[in-house]
Amino acid sequence: MEITRKSPISGKTNTLDLPITPAQLIEWQNGSRIQHVFPELTPGQREFIMTGITDQEWSDMFGGEEE
Repeated sequence: MEITRKSPISGKTNTLDLPITPAQLIEWQNGSRIQHVFPELTPGQREFIMTGITDQEWSDMFGGEEE
């Protein structure tokens, strides 16, 4: 299912094709915890659904993993 969100950081509108169903999205919108509704998604994908912030924006803002 394609999810489109506008990033509050960049102002860009991005779309991700995620392996979720409309019923799951409705369940989350009705108040269920995102990690319980979408356990198969990565934390970055769940963040995108909630905020519209992409993994790349997080990386640009906070840097990559420490070596």
